[in-house]
Amino acid sequence: MKRILFPVLISFLLIPVLVSGQKKLDFSGHLQNLNTVMIQDIGSQWYSTSSIYNRLNLKWYLHQNWTFSAGDRNVMNYGQLIYLNYPDYSGLLVRDEGLFDLTATLIRDSSYIFYSNLDRLNLKFSKGKFEVIAGRQRINLGINLVWNPNDIFNTFSYYDFDYIERPGCDAINIQYYTGVSSSVQAAVKMDADNEITAAGIFRFNNWNYDFQVIGGLMENDLVIGGGWSGNIKTAGFTGEASYFRDKNNFSDSLGYFVLSSGINYTFKNSLFIHGSVLYNDRGTTGKAGMESSILNLLELSPKTLSFARASIFGQVAYPLSPLIKVDLSAIFNPYDKSVFIGPNADFSLSDNIGLLVMAQLFIGESGTEFGDYGQLYYIRLKWAF
Repeated sequence: MKRILFPVLISFLLIPVLVSGQKKLDFSGHLQNLNTVMIQDIGSQWYSTSSIYNRLNLKWYLHQNWTFSAGDRNVMNYGQLIYLNYPDYSGLLVRDEGLFDLTATLIRDSSYIFYSNLDRLNLKFSKGKFEVIAGRQRINLGINLVWNPNDIFNTFSYYDFDYIERPGCDAINIQYYTGVSSSVQAAVKMDADNEITAAGIFRFNNWNYDFQVIGGLMENDLVIGGGWSGNIKTAGFTGEASYFRDKNNFSDSLGYFVLSSGINYTFKNSLFIHGSVLYNDRGTTGKAGMESSILNLLELSPKTLSFARASIFGQVAYPLSPLIKVDLSAIFNPYDKSVFIGPNADFSLSDNIGLLVMAQLFIGESGTEFGDYGQLYYIRLKWAF
């Protein structure tokens, strides 16, 4: 039985019309067209797909202490990847991992699929230093800019560049601010498999660094972790680490220790450089393909950010002009010698229209971490309102 409540979707889409005259309503979003070409082998068949994507964001200030928030993604995907269902592409698009299925297939045929997904639907109560949010929301515990071992509620992939809002989860999130830069937080979520993730988080500031300490449960794993954010002179320095141990076989199993740390610096001419490393003590020192979750985003967790023992990230970004920004990033697996390269150029055509040209190049031998994905090329036109 489908868990989605279609009236919720319909009512959300009607809310901007019904209450557009109210001053306590913030409504925004964007509309974009993304074209993708996938090339696994330059001499073989190329695959293409297109996506028309509309996002709607609603924030309704019901009372000085109460705020209702909703976010809806309406997506039309069409092309060869839909027609060939490569691999189960359509099924992955509409699978909802939340406790409540808020993703609906609206129209579908052999060569296209039109679906809608509510990735935000929550009610917030705030008074003084106290805050409670219940419903679908994003609980962001990540600190590092690329890999986030602390982000046990909403793990996301660096390769999923087009989902800037990031997925949400069905949860209750309670936070109390004990100071200007300190707080205590408790959160509990349940997913589609009735698995529970729960954690307590303590944040504080010392030595001009922001720290956090987390402890709790991620489905079948007990987890403890922490992170930091500060500066080494004028360079930003961030990091986070988590240790996972199977609660059902605590004495008979080995844990997972995952660490990520990075440093970034912006020069006076606005040139930005960024380097980061990821270490997983259970990762392999051999070929790290192993059904990796680079493109199968649903299987991603802080334990599987990479199947390699270590990964190295580098990035250089520079604004050629106020309207043009270029960026080059790369991830290298030092063990199987495979590499990901991601060049892009972002053009600001007007105050609210942008053009992005981007490539994702996966290079390496078959069976390596990046060796079996080929090349992806994108062009995106986006209008924000």
